Amino acid sequence: MIKQIKKVGVIGAGTMGAGIAGQVANAGIEVWLLDLPSDGENVNSLSAKGLERLKDPDMPGLMSIEAEKLIRLGNTRDDFHQLEDCDWVAEAVVERLDIKQALYLQLNDICKSTTIITSNTSTIPISLLTKRMPKKFCERFAITHFFNPVRFMRLLELVRGEFTRDDVINTLDMFSETMLGKGVVSCSDTPGFLANRVGVFAIQCALYKAFKYKLTPTEADAFFGRPLGLPKTGVFGLYDLIGIDLMADVVKSLVSILPENDAFHKYSSPIEFMTAMIANGQTGNKNEKGFYKQAGDKKQVIDLSNGNYGTHERLKTPLLEEAEKIGISVILNDKSPYGLYIWDVVSETLCYAASLVPEVTEDLTKIDDAMKLGYNWIKGPFELLDEIGIGYFVKRLKNDGRDVPEFLLNGLNNKFYNNSKSGLSSLSLDGSLKPIIRSNGVLRFSEVRQTLKAKNSNESASWFEYEDAAIVEFHSKANALNSGSLDMISDAISESEKMGLRGVVIHNDFQHFSCGVSLWSVRNYFEKNDFDSLDAFLIYFQNTMLQMRNSKLPVIAAPVGMSIGGGFEVVLHADHVVSHANSVMGLVESFVGVVPAGGGCKETLYRWAENLGDNHNAAWKSFMNIGLGRRANSPQEADALSMRRSNDVFHMNRDRILNNALSSINKTSKAKARRPLALSGAGHFQEMLEWLSTNHQKGMLTPHDVTVGTEIGRIMTGGNCPSGTIFTEQDILDAERSSFITLAQTQETQARIVSMLDNGITLRN
Repeated sequence: MIKQIKKVGVIGAGTMGAGIAGQVANAGIEVWLLDLPSDGENVNSLSAKGLERLKDPDMPGLMSIEAEKLIRLGNTRDDFHQLEDCDWVAEAVVERLDIKQALYLQLNDICKSTTIITSNTSTIPISLLTKRMPKKFCERFAITHFFNPVRFMRLLELVRGEFTRDDVINTLDMFSETMLGKGVVSCSDTPGFLANRVGVFAIQCALYKAFKYKLTPTEADAFFGRPLGLPKTGVFGLYDLIGIDLMADVVKSLVSILPENDAFHKYSSPIEFMTAMIANGQTGNKNEKGFYKQAGDKKQVIDLSNGNYGTHERLKTPLLEEAEKIGISVILNDKSPYGLYIWDVVSETLCYAASLVPEVTEDLTKIDDAMKLGYNWIKGPFELLDEIGIGYFVKRLKNDGRDVPEFLLNGLNNKFYNNSKSGLSSLSLDGSLKPIIRSNGVLRFSEVRQTLKAKNSNESASWFEYEDAAIVEFHSKANALNSGSLDMISDAISESEKMGLRGVVIHNDFQHFSCGVSLWSVRNYFEKNDFDSLDAFLIYFQNTMLQMRNSKLPVIAAPVGMSIGGGFEVVLHADHVVSHANSVMGLVESFVGVVPAGGGCKETLYRWAENLGDNHNAAWKSFMNIGLGRRANSPQEADALSMRRSNDVFHMNRDRILNNALSSINKTSKAKARRPLALSGAGHFQEMLEWLSTNHQKGMLTPHDVTVGTEIGRIMTGGNCPSGTIFTEQDILDAERSSFITLAQTQETQARIVSMLDNGITLRN
């Protein structure tokens, strides 16, 4: 009986193997990372390269230096014996059956009898992998299919073989879910499992149909993205992100393993234009050119008719704006090429997903979970069908003369998902409803919300009562904050006090907690030259943050994804924070030419002062944090930047955040009001100005960076006041607001904001 995993071995230090080892180390578990021995000075050079890959600053696979220390590097010749006492050995070598089978024979000889052995393959069935192995080995063997990058992608597809023991599956399931933070989806041993089977089909279909309708990459990505609840990369952007050549290999792999009659084959043939791109080295982001490329401060997009690059500008059409407000039905009913394109892609993809029931799985929630966890879809295929309307969908398929998957007909008299006070249920094969049961401690607000009615709601946010607490959810685009968002925070606190609720939790189940104050709102103010209204908004923002702290009730922030800018100011003013291990936190306002003005400068200064016991050094640290827009990619990094309090906690699995936040309400003490601070004054302010000037001369800062940095320095030191001048909390808040308004009136800040909104580019002016 296997009870606990304390030591892990990973064989293969490529992208996936290194990623698995990194996440095991992030969980605080010792892991040996082995690859083939190398000639030359460093016999472990391959495993060392795997470790270096984990240190990529753009996509860090490790959460801390402490995690890095848990990774032991070795090779399969000299260090294979290190695997003998491992509790789990994960194989992530090249997708060749002969190499894997030879490796399993070695593992069978050296590993203890209780060692779990798994493969990361997504193309070779377990029956073939274990064909030459004794039954005892097969009983402790499974497939653990991780997604890249392992630290950030939530899905783990867990596949058992004919002889795999229940305790092996249960141990892998529990360890992966609680320690590695994965959403585990159990899959049958069928080609492509679930996520890639549907996900790659959707990508390929969207690609082919874009060429069919002669859409530009900009047009296709604008529609096959956020309007459908898919990542903003769309299809061409996603190809660039993954690698055009790598995607071609993925397609070939699926072609080789899928049945001949599978609908995927309609969209699997190489496209001549893209074959030429690969030959020209235009393989995507890794080569800095693909369907898109960066040319200085400008983003360019390829012309699919001639291969030339031209200026990229975000697509703006009334249809997109309407879809953002009303939903996908607006696009599906549109008769323009855009509407026809999306109907073609969506209908093909949803029919394909439905065709996998019951052959691949009898549980539709597994398909939806796989797409949400593995491809970052906001809604899975069957959730989308519920939104579109099953009756409408089937009727339109029939009108088009197309076949209707049998499973879709089961939903004609019902929805695929139904809710009640007792919880959410899903449609079974026989048409009955069965409850959706999650692991103990797992609580997804996206599911809970469907069983609740909002106490108050607007376009930007809502709040609900659940378990004798208020839950505030942001739901604007990118969860950007505006007056409506603040209204819901304020109302939830006020009404909860009246109702006698336990406390307030601010949380959502989207990709990001909040990407800051809405720049569209700020732009609207300065284009109308209405700085009095902008100032009034900032006062409201600051007062709402103080209301959070001054309320009698505990206010808990439970952020996932990015909580940056104004979103992080909300987190900073909570009494307690329960975050996901991959939460990204920071005050990044300087990049768009403003300063944090919802109390972010104030809180940063106070926290550094508390941690250092020295207001002079605290001012300098705060100046650097905010001026450079420093972001923390892990709780450990946040601690080093004084972004978390000692009582704040984090969890590896984001699906456990809400439950923990609710449980922590009764144990949370209210934060105390801030005492006045003696600021460092004019001499220190002058030092900051000199630092800005020196780094401008070195070419590290632009002229407007100096202007913004000057305002940050003024806030942190008190500007030209004498050293030791006492500033109250409100004085610092007033200084923040004054600097924000000053900067918002400059042409340079306005240009930065327009560039970010119109082109998604940080302007360096």
